[in-house]
Amino acid sequence: AATKRFTDQRNTMGYLQTGQVTCHDATGRGIDCAGSGQDGEYRRGMPWPGLRFELDGETIMYRLTCLVWCLNANLAEIPLTWQEALDYVAQMNRNLVMGYSDWRVPNRRELRSLISHQTKRPALPEDQPFTNIFNGWYWSSTTASISSSHAWYVNMDGGRMFYGGKDQSFMVWPVREHGNGVLPVTGQTRCYTGTGDVIACAGTGQDGEFSHGCSWSSSRFQALREEVIDRLTKLCWRRTADLSGPVTWVQALTAVARLNQQSDNSPGWRLPNINELESLVDCGMHSPALASEHPFAAVQDVYWSSTTSLYEPDWAWALYLDKGAVGVGQKTQETFYVLTVRG
Repeated sequence: AATKRFTDQRNTMGYLQTGQVTCHDATGRGIDCAGSGQDGEYRRGMPWPGLRFELDGETIMYRLTCLVWCLNANLAEIPLTWQEALDYVAQMNRNLVMGYSDWRVPNRRELRSLISHQTKRPALPEDQPFTNIFNGWYWSSTTASISSSHAWYVNMDGGRMFYGGKDQSFMVWPVREHGNGVLPVTGQTRCYTGTGDVIACAGTGQDGEFSHGCSWSSSRFQALREEVIDRLTKLCWRRTADLSGPVTWVQALTAVARLNQQSDNSPGWRLPNINELESLVDCGMHSPALASEHPFAAVQDVYWSSTTSLYEPDWAWALYLDKGAVGVGQKTQETFYVLTVRG
């Protein structure tokens, strides 16, 4: 029965908890989470299982996502260009490395699913058993739609996700899938050369070829008068995606609290955590990186999350929505916008 409950919960959400359990003020000082409105207070998303990782020889399965990773996080030993990374994993499959022929370069959502926002250097769960982790950038198989000669990569030092030129050299961490996953597809359906030209996907090993993850339909978003229901994650977003103009992080939290005071019939709004914000991204789109049929109004470039950066706690995580990037901003800067959510 416990296993069934866990499975049912996984099938009703499309994003993971961030792992953050502490709260911090604008200077980075730790504070009591109660009433803070921060990620550490609410801890929304699919919860991590008690036993997260299962070791099987040279592979490790992350039980929440059903993804199987190489125990050695630096199997290739040297940085590779994006195409070299794809070719390296293709060769692994030809050689049946560890007995499998379905290894691939992870898409950006799969790679980012390893991240814990409560740790740094590496930004992985404290009980992680991996070896040879490089505290730097790892390639994903997902091309950056805003600049198709670039691909998304994730930094294991602090957890950022940005894109780099495909001719640059970074690490690769192969993955395969065991059973049905819980992560949504990224939305990318095309494949590209290293210089950004569109090509046929068959045999490329790219995100656009496999489209691994839970799919969503063109009716993903249900537009109401003042709200948007995301049928994929069951989250309810405020339809006007600009609550208060550019504000500091503390001002963002305060603006959401004020909205709840004014919302007699529909309180419960929150500043979303960074995984909730990232769940909106469609990697086939840019400017903004939202599905073409999205119903949001007044969409802005960068949005505050309620998640503090534990790498530098006077900074907080933010979604750069024009690009689809996950970065940070200094909490005292009056530069980012507010999009509110409730479950």
